[in-house]
Amino acid sequence: MSVEKKWNLPAVPSALRTRNPIREIVDKLTIVKGDKELIPLSIGDPTVFGNLKPPKCLAESVSKCLIEGKSNGYPPATGYSKTRAAISARFSHPKLPQPLDENDVVITSGCSGALELSLKVLAKEGDNFLLPRPGFSLYQTICNHLGIEIRYYDLVPSRSWECDLTQMESRIDEKTRGILINNPSNPCGSVFSRPHLLDILSVAERNRVPILSDEIYENMVFRGTEFHPIASLSSEVPILTVGGIAKQYLVPGWRVGWILIHDRKNRFASIREGLARLSTLILGSNSLIQAAIPEIFEKTPKEYYHNLNLTLEEQAMTCFKELSQIHSLRPIQPCGAMYIMV
Repeated sequence: MSVEKKWNLPAVPSALRTRNPIREIVDKLTIVKGDKELIPLSIGDPTVFGNLKPPKCLAESVSKCLIEGKSNGYPPATGYSKTRAAISARFSHPKLPQPLDENDVVITSGCSGALELSLKVLAKEGDNFLLPRPGFSLYQTICNHLGIEIRYYDLVPSRSWECDLTQMESRIDEKTRGILINNPSNPCGSVFSRPHLLDILSVAERNRVPILSDEIYENMVFRGTEFHPIASLSSEVPILTVGGIAKQYLVPGWRVGWILIHDRKNRFASIREGLARLSTLILGSNSLIQAAIPEIFEKTPKEYYHNLNLTLEEQAMTCFKELSQIHSLRPIQPCGAMYIMV
């Protein structure tokens, strides 16, 4: 007499340990309507209220590519050559030890995709990675999914959210595969000074660990503050910088980001190959938006960037002023990005 075999379909452990703390709270939140309308401040989506508008050339450039019909197929896994060339030219900062070229760029499905690929290629299950605290919750989500041990270093509020460098260095051991920094910061709204970035680089160089720099808010800083790409300050430390069009161009749903490979000593040779292979998992990011990026970079007026930063600064200072008048709260004045930490 045969016994009927039962179905047994458990999800794999890596799926079950994948959780985004912010999404778990926000997606399940039930708001009871009161007399006043609540202002949601739980997620960094610049499109929510409709008051921030992308530059007009974005729609024009995308429409042009759509009508031409040349970008409907699968792009190369790492991105169109012309788009990677445009990105490399855009981010070849004058102070970089060596200009970037298109081979130093991997186009991804948003900056979150860039973070995932970077962490996948740098660390395996059982390795550890240094993350900022407080920090963007997706870092934790990706590391937990991949089985990477998280080792936090604190950001110090009394020092405008600078890294606790002594603590950072104490967290490093033989299984540490990198230090992740986020500058300008989500959720702190802080911007690291040049001397502080040099100190971070010193920690990385002494311990021979690379840096993963999340610069999605690059140049989104307020008056009197200067943004320094960390890769512009070192030719010794290999650095992966991630970014994208989501924040500065106000189109997070378009899902195009990138990884910039800064490696003047060829220490990332295996990492380059690994990134190219990992890129084949999604067969390339959004082809239409990719194709429009060179023209978007070329045609977006400088006034757009300036005016966006002024608007963000005005709103940030309003929040800071009003929150400062609440006796039990102590906000830290932000210098950039889209956030204020209380």
